[in-house]
Amino acid sequence: MRVKVSEVMTREVASVTGGTPFKDVAEALIAHGVSAVPVVDAHDRVLGVVSEADLLCKEEFKEQFYREGYQPPLRARLRHRLTEDRGRGRDKAHGETAAELMTAPAVTVRAQAGVVYAMRLMDEHGVKRLPVVDENDRLVGIVSRHDMLKVFVRPDAAIAAEIRADVLDHSLWVDTSNVQVAVHQGVATLSGRMERRSEAEIAARMALRINGVVDVVDEIQWNTDDIPTWSGM
Repeated sequence: MRVKVSEVMTREVASVTGGTPFKDVAEALIAHGVSAVPVVDAHDRVLGVVSEADLLCKEEFKEQFYREGYQPPLRARLRHRLTEDRGRGRDKAHGETAAELMTAPAVTVRAQAGVVYAMRLMDEHGVKRLPVVDENDRLVGIVSRHDMLKVFVRPDAAIAAEIRADVLDHSLWVDTSNVQVAVHQGVATLSGRMERRSEAEIAARMALRINGVVDVVDEIQWNTDDIPTWSGM
């Protein structure tokens, strides 16, 4: 059974509306100890996300807008020269409300999605947290990289039971009654005997996909080696 986003997400979410002033957005980030907040409409549908980086655009372009002789850090200047979003960054430096500051559209994830899918979304879009929405795109929570770590602190007994039930007993159409499962600190050890080598290797690969498994030690013995040996010419 895959772990769903709804099982690890934070349900109490700090959010702002499009008309929330710059200062109030900053105070919301500080008060809740978060790096970003969703921007929602009157029906709690997610419009975008305002992050610390969005607010700091004012600092990066301070010289242009406040005439204080300020030079943004070299890294910031290079980033804005190389990215196609230079104009947007300058627009945000003018922003006074959440709607003008936010990054939109927001990258969201459904509550019933698997945590692996959420991890991939974060990696693909380079974000640290995702607003979680229901089937009507209304905000129901937020999931962060920190929340994802909960997957890896599942009890060993729960992991072993899932490997037994979902992999060995239901996913493989072969006899696995002689296979034993032991899990310690997230490392699953499969031992015992199966009929074919290929089936034993499939069992080990499938066990590795179970949420919370850190590694798999394959000690399963087999009666028939049905994996052909490749010989180069």
